[in-house]
Amino acid sequence: MSEFEEWWHKTRKLFDEIDKLFDELTRESFESITRGQRRVIGPYYYGFSVTIGPDGIPRVREWGNIKPGTVRPRISDTIEPFVDVIEEEENVRIIVDMPGVEKDDIQLEATEAEVTVSAERGDRKYFKTIKLPARVKPESAKAQYKNGVLTIVLEKAEKEKKGKGFKIKIE
Repeated sequence: MSEFEEWWHKTRKLFDEIDKLFDELTRESFESITRGQRRVIGPYYYGFSVTIGPDGIPRVREWGNIKPGTVRPRISDTIEPFVDVIEEEENVRIIVDMPGVEKDDIQLEATEAEVTVSAERGDRKYFKTIKLPARVKPESAKAQYKNGVLTIVLEKAEKEKKGKGFKIKIE
């Protein structure tokens, strides 16, 4: 079985587990309503993207608030947003999809190696720590939020200056 077929099998199995979970939660919610209790259910988010790496191997990135579990999926009230990290010559650009929040709801923290993004508005809670492909200058960070998309640009840290070359005498 190829890696892609194995991933597809696991993904189908996850969706089957999610369907069973929704059935169970729906049944439980109706039972609690009949007993006069109130239970908040959802929202649930799950998504994935598949890209083919330079080595020809598919890479799958999952996002949302549903993660595979050992018995049944784990559901979190915090959504892991979809993120793209683009390494440019002098910058690292991060694009984060976070619909349903406002600019003032977003908190950003950066170190030389990672960026943490969080936001909360009503039932929308986002959180993600993003590992960077290169060291950056956190103080150079610039961010813009428009139409549910957050774009962060960080300058790469200066590479070590190469010393002046010198001739080596062979003995």
